[in-house]
Amino acid sequence: MKTNRTLNWQGVMPAVTTQFNAQGAVDIEAFAENLTFQKKAGVHGFILGGTLGEASTLTATEKTDLLHTAKRIADKAIPVVMNIAEQSTQEALAAATLAEQEGADGLMLLPPMRYKATDQETVSYFAEIAQHTSLPIMIYNNPVDYKIEVTLEMFDQLQAFQNIEAVKESTRDTTNITRMRNRFGDRFQILCGVDTLAMESLVMGADGWVAGLVDAYPEETVAIYAYCKAGHYAEARAIFRWFLPLLELDISPQLVQNIKLCEVATGLGTGYVRPPRQPLSGLEKERVQQIIDQAMASRPDVAAYKKLL
Repeated sequence: MKTNRTLNWQGVMPAVTTQFNAQGAVDIEAFAENLTFQKKAGVHGFILGGTLGEASTLTATEKTDLLHTAKRIADKAIPVVMNIAEQSTQEALAAATLAEQEGADGLMLLPPMRYKATDQETVSYFAEIAQHTSLPIMIYNNPVDYKIEVTLEMFDQLQAFQNIEAVKESTRDTTNITRMRNRFGDRFQILCGVDTLAMESLVMGADGWVAGLVDAYPEETVAIYAYCKAGHYAEARAIFRWFLPLLELDISPQLVQNIKLCEVATGLGTGYVRPPRQPLSGLEKERVQQIIDQAMASRPDVAAYKKLL
């Protein structure tokens, strides 16, 4: 089954970080520099307002400023997607409306936050948002972190809403990609949402990768995607083996601090987080820094992937 999509959910779509200065204010210039470098590396879209973006600490005005900046850098060449993660349906509708008014090209929807909704409550939540926006939607399916799984039976109901076009697949079960394909064909585009599972997900037919370490290593991330899609698995595998210790920094409660430390190493970020988060310290900072230092000392030259773009 195919659908007429309004946004092509494919490729590497970074869950972008928000850059702050030492005083805790949003650093728009540093944010713009990071996104500009990622665009030059060949990413296929930007996703704002997620966990990596520290969205829970941002005001509505700050989110709008970040959206406008991302739209300017994207310059209509790639889409800019706003994440919606709210506690009530009313708040989610308001956030979706604001995102559409301010120029977002699509939405990524999490299930209701904090409350562990039933299957039918979750479907109703997604359905109401879908009916109140013209924007294309990607469902974020992450039962490990958010305790609600969007099952095949729930997607059966959600396919009635044509603007629900994709899923960020973060169940940690890569066989779910095949289950989705067997059940729905091409109705939903599928993007891997777990960095450590990205290559096998792409090999098994995922359309793209909502990536985290891409914020610090965009060329390496896009190279893996490009080589996989071209069937050059040996080249992709070599990069992925080098990358894995870094990718594992994404599956941690401190993923924001970890990735921002990586951004400092590659010159793509300020390193500052906003409270209640605190920067890494002590033995944990030493452990993460050692992983980064070892990776930087053996960083591969991946420039050849650009011939495939």
